[in-house]
Amino acid sequence: MESKIEVLSTVKIQHSPDLYKIVDALNRTLKQEDLMFGLALDQANRNTAIFTIYRT
Repeated sequence: MESKIEVLSTVKIQHSPDLYKIVDALNRTLKQEDLMFGLALDQANRNTAIFTIYRT
């Protein structure tokens, strides 16, 4: 069984220590809607976070 993950949106935002809490809440709340949220630090600028929305 093959699982496809589709990127719906990606945005760069200013990094904040509490951003992971928002991503965690979104993942817990919208899991049943086949949505997944990711957060990563931009490799070129550590003050910037990359927030991505996926459909699973």
